[in-house]
Parts: sequence; structure tokens; C-alpha cells
Amino acid sequence: MIDSAGLPLIAKSDKEIHIVPKMANRHGLITGATGTGKTVSLQVMAETFSSMGVPVFVTDIKGDFSGISKKGTDNPKVKERIEKLGLSNYSNSNFPVCFWDIFGEQGHPLRTTISEMGPLLLGRLLNLNDVQSSVLTLVFKVADDNGLLLLDLKDLRKMVEFAGENREKFTSDYGNISAASIGSIQRSLLALEEEGADNFFGEPALDIMDLIQTDNGKGVINILAADKLMMSPRTYSTFLLWLLSELFEQLPETGDLEKPKLVFFFDEAHLLFNEAPKALLEKIEQVVRLIRSKGVGIYFVTQNPIDVPEAVLGQLGNRIQHALRAFTPKDQKAVKSAAETFRANPKFKVEQAITELGVGEALVSFLDEKGIPSMVERAFIVPPQAQIGPITTDERKSIIRTSLVNGVYEKAVDRESAFEILSKRMTQVEAEEQAAEQQKQIEKQQKTQKQSVGGDLFGELTKYAGRSVSRTIGNEIGKQLVRGLLGGFLGGSSGKSRSKSKGFF
Repeated sequence: MIDSAGLPLIAKSDKEIHIVPKMANRHGLITGATGTGKTVSLQVMAETFSSMGVPVFVTDIKGDFSGISKKGTDNPKVKERIEKLGLSNYSNSNFPVCFWDIFGEQGHPLRTTISEMGPLLLGRLLNLNDVQSSVLTLVFKVADDNGLLLLDLKDLRKMVEFAGENREKFTSDYGNISAASIGSIQRSLLALEEEGADNFFGEPALDIMDLIQTDNGKGVINILAADKLMMSPRTYSTFLLWLLSELFEQLPETGDLEKPKLVFFFDEAHLLFNEAPKALLEKIEQVVRLIRSKGVGIYFVTQNPIDVPEAVLGQLGNRIQHALRAFTPKDQKAVKSAAETFRANPKFKVEQAITELGVGEALVSFLDEKGIPSMVERAFIVPPQAQIGPITTDERKSIIRTSLVNGVYEKAVDRESAFEILSKRMTQVEAEEQAAEQQKQIEKQQKTQKQSVGGDLFGELTKYAGRSVSRTIGNEIGKQLVRGLLGGFLGGSSGKSRSKSKGFF
């Protein structure tokens, strides 16, 4: 809400509490137990930034944030709060919105490519250990070196398969690619696909500048439908971290601006840090610390400040703390930790006040003009100007049809990438291997036939030679027998005469 002096009013007690626009990119934190008013505070903050002409990105966990697109009505509770706080400048209003949905059901499809996600975030998404993550990094390196685009999950699956089948060839250049790690990555990819995450990967990929739009002087509030996405917490948190990383990498350095370029609200922020490896936590801390110089403010929304690592918590200068309950020793410790994050106010005990806050009441501390945290104040959050609660399905569809990006992301594009190239290459290799195998079989058959023909010929020659020899021998013996017999007959008379003549008898 913008007050009569043109200042962004967030809360009020005995004095008005404003957020300083040029300090809004110093990030912030909205905390409190369930049902204490965090969502309303988030809506008020989003409306205020939009009124300042600052685009907003917010996740809609419960599916009821869409009402910000519709002008508020005379709600009795809202009217009571207005009178109690004396908000003379209050008026009902609606705000420009753009609905997004990874599944393309409740908003414009929101996609990125596998390459843009990168191996670090993808390793978290797949829940890989250090060894498996290093193998995934090698797979990305092989793809880059071979000019293979990784756009969607089928590209990555095919690339992992290719690296696994040819791991012996890649070992000398890239390091060991174990078959066990390849198998684990493939199983994780199948599980991720079953969760519906394949809708998130592909083209056209999101253009970050489409999140930074204004409409009639108001910043467009980008609302991500996250009720279904929350069924896969790891996908939800990894996607939002990717979005922060893209903003950090693509936006130019701007220094300190009079107001942010974009304000990002991360609901259920504890999911971002749950089971996050050290390398990822370091990346989150780096992004949070440096992205303010790009003109982006990040506001985490969670139940307790201890859900956020200290290194990140120290970067969050603007705080709204709703009630916490101290039923157990652990709860009491959480309350004490939350109280210690504020600059004390001598008017009340912060630790005690946290447990006494009513619905819509909060402890508020924003950075002043010099970037110094103001003394914490106990105050009531001003009521939203737009509708509290969801709009109808038909109203949502109407807004989507008239959106500035309508038709840009609706139709998926599947251009030639790693899957198509490797499929062709593998098909060609298989065909060549089959042709080579067939040629071997043909040569083998020909060799066998030659050996068979040669053996038969030798056998025939041997038989012929044997028959010839037999005939020759037979002929000679026959001749000798004939000569002997004839000689016997003929030699009888002639022999006698020869004997008589020679005197043998």
C-alpha cells in the first residue's frame, strides 16, 4: 500500500512502518507459524512493490494467491482493520498478474533446458552422491566437446547411454566413468520423468526478461502455480534456485538503484536448504550475497528463522516475524533464536512478544536509509487491497489469454539435439556392424565352400589315380600272364625243336 505521502506502507502501530525502496534489494524474511498471517503479509508486500512499479515473482503454494489479480471487496474484517489503523488513504485495487505453471495447466508453460540447468543443480534434482555427480559432470563435458545439445530429458538419457557404452574410449581424456554410476543416473532420470519433471525441460526456454514487465505503471506480479509442484519438493526448490542463478548470471550489474528491478518471494524456503550439499549451499550464499547488485531482492518465507542457514540469514535485512508457539523445548529454543535476530526495543521483550502475537500482528524491522536495521516494532500488517483468496478457473483462463506472453511458450519445440544426433549415429554404427558381420559370414561361407570343393577334387583325383594305377598294374600282370600262358603253349613245340637243336635233353 502507498500512503498519502507516497511511501510504501507495510504495517502500523502507534506509528507507520515503511519499507525503504532503495533498501528493498537487501533481501528479507517473513516467518511465523501456520495460520498466523504469513500469506497475507506476502500479499501486502507484493502489492506494495507492484504499486511502486517493481515486478514481482511469487510461488503460490496453496493455490489461493491468484486473488491479487482481482479488486478487493468490502470484507468486514478488512474494514475493521482499516478503521482500527486509521488508514485514510486505503482503497480496493487489483494488480496485473502473469500466471506460470511448469505443467502448463494453470498458467503459461515454464521451461528451461538441461544445459542451462547444469550438472550441479541437476545432480541435486536427481539426488546423486558425489561420485555420481562427478560422472554427470563428465557426461556434460563430453556433450560440450562433441557439440551435442542437451535440451530435454531424452537428450540427457541418450547422452548418458552413449557415455556408458563408450566409457573405455573416454577414460583417458575425461577420467573413469563407472558403469554403476551410469546405471544410477539412468534410474534417477526415469524416476524424475515419472514425477512429471520432463515438462520442465525443453524449448522454448524461459526468457528471464519476461518476468520483468510493467503494466500501466504497476509491476507485473508473476505467480507460479506450485500446489502440484510441491508434491516434488526437490524439483520445486531446485527450479527456484535455477531461476535465481539465471537472474544472477543474465542481469547486468546496476549498483544501488532507487528501487529494485525485481523482487523474488521464495515460499516454503526451508525446502531449498534441506539436505543440500556443501557446494550447493555455497552457491546459494553467493547468489544471495551478490544478486542485490543486479537490482534483485530475495524474500524467503518460512516458519522459523532457524530454517535458513546463518550465512544466508545474515544477508536478510528486512524482517517480518509473526507468532511462534513454544510448546516444546525445541520450540522455545526456536523462539529465542528468532528474538535474537532483531534489534531490541526497550518497550517490550521480543522473546515474549513473539509468543503473544495475534493473527495479522507481527514484529517488523526494516533497513533505514543508511542500511541499518531499525528497532523492532510490534505492529499490525495493513490489509491487502486486492481479493484475499483464489479467483475462479474461468477468471484465470481469461487472464492467461490476455497475458503479455500468451502464445510464446504454449507450443513446445523439439529441434535436433543430442537424442536425434546420437540415435542416427548409433543406428549407423549398428548398420555398419551388421554389414561387417554379414560380410564375415559370407567370407566364412566362401572359405568353407572352397575348402569343401578342394577336398572333393582331391578325393576324386585320388580315386582316379588309384583306379588308373590299378588298371596299369592289372594290365601289366595280365600281359605277363598272357605272355606266360602263350609262351607255354607256343614254346612247347618250338622249345622241343630248340632243345633238340641245342642238345637240352
